[in-house]
Amino acid sequence: MGVVTTRVLVVDDDPLVRSALQLMLGGQPDLEVVGEAADGVHGLRLARELRPDVVLMDIRMPRLDGLAATRELHGEPRPPRVIVLTTFDADEHVVEALGSGADGFLLKDTPPAQIVEAIRKVVADEPMLSPSVTRTLIRRLRAEPDESASSAATRAAEAEARLALLTDREHEVALAVGRGLSNAEIAAELYLSVPTVKAHVSRLFEKLTVTNRVQIAICVHDAGYMS
Repeated sequence: MGVVTTRVLVVDDDPLVRSALQLMLGGQPDLEVVGEAADGVHGLRLARELRPDVVLMDIRMPRLDGLAATRELHGEPRPPRVIVLTTFDADEHVVEALGSGADGFLLKDTPPAQIVEAIRKVVADEPMLSPSVTRTLIRRLRAEPDESASSAATRAAEAEARLALLTDREHEVALAVGRGLSNAEIAAELYLSVPTVKAHVSRLFEKLTVTNRVQIAICVHDAGYMS
């Protein structure tokens, strides 16, 4: 049985970054760079034409930035996984991208081996954010100084209502995702097989109407299950 190849599209306005990613990923037997784009408009067109499995998406680009392009891609019937690229881990736009449906983010100076591993993880529906980063992102997504107490209470009630739709086991898996655990870690903790955990996570996406694990974690935190 041959190696299953993951098709990757690189969208970045810096030609040096595109070249570096092309060289880095081109040497992997299970990864193939199927196209490159220098802005969001071209990136969207190529994504629709080439149907990649993963898009590495820069944030700041001409014509259409990576945030807008990511939102459009996630409106597609079968969207690719999107990993946003950034120069700074404190970039507020990364938080916005994750909240809008991106599957994770990478710093542009991330070591090559970790970039390759991150692509493999999102394809396998594994979190590519450490628990500490996940908690930081959730805190920032929830940090709305102007939010009234009634608005916060409404959001909490909505999150609790969504979680109430879950079975007991799905609820346990949701809490584990909220802690930033991987599928393998959840399987070990709950004495389940990894395929069973993946099936539960897929049902969480459907029942909670979310598109990635960070959004599951946000729902869990909004409901008050995590500090």
